[in-house]
Amino acid sequence: MHTHMRRIQIAVIGYNKDRCTDEARKAAYEVGSEIARAGAVLVCGGLGGVMEEACRGAKDNNGLTVGIIPEDDFSYANKYCDIIVCSTIGFARDFIVAGSADGIIAVGGGVGTLTEMTVGYMMKKPMVAVKGSGGTADEYGGRYLDERKRVEIMTAASPKEAVRMILERIKENAGLGHDNLPDTA
Repeated sequence: MHTHMRRIQIAVIGYNKDRCTDEARKAAYEVGSEIARAGAVLVCGGLGGVMEEACRGAKDNNGLTVGIIPEDDFSYANKYCDIIVCSTIGFARDFIVAGSADGIIAVGGGVGTLTEMTVGYMMKKPMVAVKGSGGTADEYGGRYLDERKRVEIMTAASPKEAVRMILERIKENAGLGHDNLPDTA
């Protein structure tokens, strides 16, 4: 019996265009590149800054990108999104981004990133923050979001390490109908 295995979906969350630093841009590009090389699908909020750079990195490495935008019009999405989901629900789209991920990688970010992290935390999604990327990632990396200690927000020294860590954790959680997971070597 042939069973189709879905691809791993990794969300990249972080700064929008207005607050994005050069460090965060560079890290996001590398995270997107590594996600594509691992054969996973990149999921993000589809706009600028970290989202756009992660998508660009993925596209430069033949990856597949999904942008879940707040608006009701495709034109808002960055040009590196293969698949655009017009959520039409504004900030509530943060729940869809986090919910549609097997694991989440944070690069910098503000309160929108924290919302996505909080949703990931409630759903016990593996999460990794890229150290030195600023904002929410640096603020919450290495911590639990409350005393229930549902899932620790891990920290990675580099974008490459972040993707390796998230894939390892997703495999440990398995039960996703995956038996042909991407190679993380």
